[in-house]
Amino acid sequence: MLPVERHEAIVEAVSTGQVISTDELVRRLSVSAETVRRDLALLEEKGAIRRVHGGAASVADHRGAEPSFTERSMIGHQAKAQMAKVAVRLLKNGQTIVIDIGTTAVAVARAIPRDFTGTVITPSLPVAVELADRPGIEVLMAGGRVRPGDLACSNSHTKAFFADIYADIALLGSGGVDARVGLTDFHLSEIDVRRTIIANSARSYILADSAKLGQVAPYRVCTLGEVDGLITDQHAPPSLAAAFEETGGVVLSARPATHSVS
Repeated sequence: MLPVERHEAIVEAVSTGQVISTDELVRRLSVSAETVRRDLALLEEKGAIRRVHGGAASVADHRGAEPSFTERSMIGHQAKAQMAKVAVRLLKNGQTIVIDIGTTAVAVARAIPRDFTGTVITPSLPVAVELADRPGIEVLMAGGRVRPGDLACSNSHTKAFFADIYADIALLGSGGVDARVGLTDFHLSEIDVRRTIIANSARSYILADSAKLGQVAPYRVCTLGEVDGLITDQHAPPSLAAAFEETGGVVLSARPATHSVS
């Protein structure tokens, strides 16, 4: 197993189990305790995990906290890449597109074909950097306060910027998607920005991997009826799929490559 694969496995184990022992990681990864300890030290330095006596724990101390951008960047690469492929199939040359913030949003930007032409508008510095050298894409960057980690812009200036933007399609970040509550997220200052993006976009789709489905973050963005659909990595729970069907929305799923049998 390559170091990057070990690191991803460690972060994923910690994020799902909250605390995991060094001995358990040795068993799972089939490496020495010394190797695990070195990996944990490196991951803690990057902010992806925190070391505790005898093992490692998640950097998110409670349910209401969002894991760091670094932690989220190190897990679910395959799922995000598959979701990105689904998302870019919705795009057409010449469109004006809003790509929101988050690690999946960056994956979408990376997946846009090199020959794509159009305008991409974003409050995410990583998304803007990903597309800045594309000759066929005009990149417009929203201003405002930059939040550390995600490097996301948000405040009244950001909202005012998007109030004058009318996009063909918006691809939205998420903290949680629930059949009853709708789309929720972790940062109150970014909620109004996202609502403005949704209101001014001809079509809007939530980007949410399966871990976010059925989850509720602290702040509600909108009901499911206010968006056109959901892009996820696996099949949505029946209650969520039914909620989208009831509102006329769609669920676009990207099955993992290992589940190739239909």
